[in-house]
Amino acid sequence: MPDTHQVPRTGARSLLALLGFALAVAVAAAIGGLASSSAGDVYGQLVQPAWAPPSWLFSPVWIALYVLIAVAGWLVWRGAGVSGARTAMTLFAAQLVLNAAWPPLFFAGGMRLAAFIDIIALLAVITAMIAAFARISRTAAVLMVPYWVWVAYASALNFSLWQLNSAG
Repeated sequence: MPDTHQVPRTGARSLLALLGFALAVAVAAAIGGLASSSAGDVYGQLVQPAWAPPSWLFSPVWIALYVLIAVAGWLVWRGAGVSGARTAMTLFAAQLVLNAAWPPLFFAGGMRLAAFIDIIALLAVITAMIAAFARISRTAAVLMVPYWVWVAYASALNFSLWQLNSAG
């Protein structure tokens, strides 16, 4: 339900909020980036399924997705405010945490099963987030569909890499 009794979410306030969403997403991306500084080497050493993408593809895809995530969160905030979008914003925060947790598990820790559990939880949260976003902003929900598709694909890839590279 839209939150109509708050300060208007336009102008400078809206721009600051967009920057805030961008910063939150950038922090999650930075955490993942720090943990995956050797991702290209690690990924290249793994036995790959035939359908695995080249390692160079990940960075541009994630940059585009992070922009979509930030804009979608901002659109939901603009549509209902934090108090009017409590569930959606909680899911937004949860997906950032799960997103940031995956690279340390997969790359830095080499814990493919734990990373798989994390990414399945991430996919479930993104699914719930899309539904929550749709109640407030259809555009925000649609912006999250490429994220869902990529994470679904990445989940299958994570599972395959775990299976192909298990020690027994």
